[in-house]
Amino acid sequence: MENIYISKPGVFCAAGKNIDELWQSVTTKNQKGIKKHKICTGDEFYAARVDDSALKPAEYARYDMKIIRLEEAALNQIAGDIEAARKRFGAERVAVCAGSCDNGTEFSLAAHRKFLAEGKFPQDYKLEMQGADYVATYISERFELKGPSLAFATACSSSGSAVIKAAELILSGFADAVVTGGVDIASDTALAGFSSLEAISTEITNPFSKNRHGITMGDAAAFFLLSKDSTVFSSDSTTVRLLGFGESADAYHATSPNPDGQGAVCAIKAALERAGLKASQIDYLNLHGTGTKLNDSMESLAVAQVFGSGKKSVPASSTKPVTGHTLGAAAALELSICYKTLIENFDENCNNILLPLQIWDGRKDPELAELNFADKNGTASGKIKTCMSNSFAFGGANVSLIIGF
Repeated sequence: MENIYISKPGVFCAAGKNIDELWQSVTTKNQKGIKKHKICTGDEFYAARVDDSALKPAEYARYDMKIIRLEEAALNQIAGDIEAARKRFGAERVAVCAGSCDNGTEFSLAAHRKFLAEGKFPQDYKLEMQGADYVATYISERFELKGPSLAFATACSSSGSAVIKAAELILSGFADAVVTGGVDIASDTALAGFSSLEAISTEITNPFSKNRHGITMGDAAAFFLLSKDSTVFSSDSTTVRLLGFGESADAYHATSPNPDGQGAVCAIKAALERAGLKASQIDYLNLHGTGTKLNDSMESLAVAQVFGSGKKSVPASSTKPVTGHTLGAAAALELSICYKTLIENFDENCNNILLPLQIWDGRKDPELAELNFADKNGTASGKIKTCMSNSFAFGGANVSLIIGF
């Protein structure tokens, strides 16, 4: 595959307001960002929500809301790279691909409360506020970009699909650089909705454990600049490439994954094939690892089929017990963690590989294929050259991404 370079990410979530803070959290098992929250229904849930006081008003936004403030906080961290790309290639040659699931729910809830109480919507309420495109449109408007501007809503693989489309725009010649990633919030609507599916854990999520009970949700924004020319990146970006990607749509069920994991296997194998890599050449795998009964079962089978099982398998972990499941932002957030995994472990003489750690109670489920969890650091040496991140969403929308040097 033609070289596509990926910049240092801009990240903002409850586990860290930048990539360095997030890395510290996922390598030390810091779950302090996850707290109990009461929603409008009166129910309480554990969630990794970003405190509103940590976010500044989005001064460039037509509609100032939490999801855009969160997006802006991450974008500000890569603003220099975006401006450099616009100057180098021209505004028409810089595109946007953004993933998200939330469409202005805070406006919707307030507006509908007024409608139900008074029979009319607020005068300043516009349906456009809830447009699915706005997370992408905002980036184009914020940076005065004129290239294609695309929004993706494939549940928790949304930002993974956005990254793939960004790469395809570059490979096909439609763009020279693309701002890509995702943003989402653990809104009252999302929490109530997943609760109705009986998918939310009453405790902090415990992926791949016999005692797992479901997901813990979270807020996050994570964005990169993808480009065919790495010289537009700031000096503190290390040259990392998007090596491969794969997608599949098994369409087994509206919300449940295909139990045999074949849709996931298809996406993983497609990413390996495009990258020209064998499974044994992947040095770390960030698991989708939601903590639900069905997803963890399916994913363990898929990983075991491609990588083998037990200690012979690829070192792997789910970082959702630290970040929460950030829905449309999850794939980009976890790709950010993979980026940092590469940066921290690229030295040939690295005597202490640091990996994002698996947090669980250690209770193995005999019905799951055994995986090689990275559950402690300081015991391995070598070099991390490649990382894979997997996202398996509702409707069988499966995404696998590989980055490396």
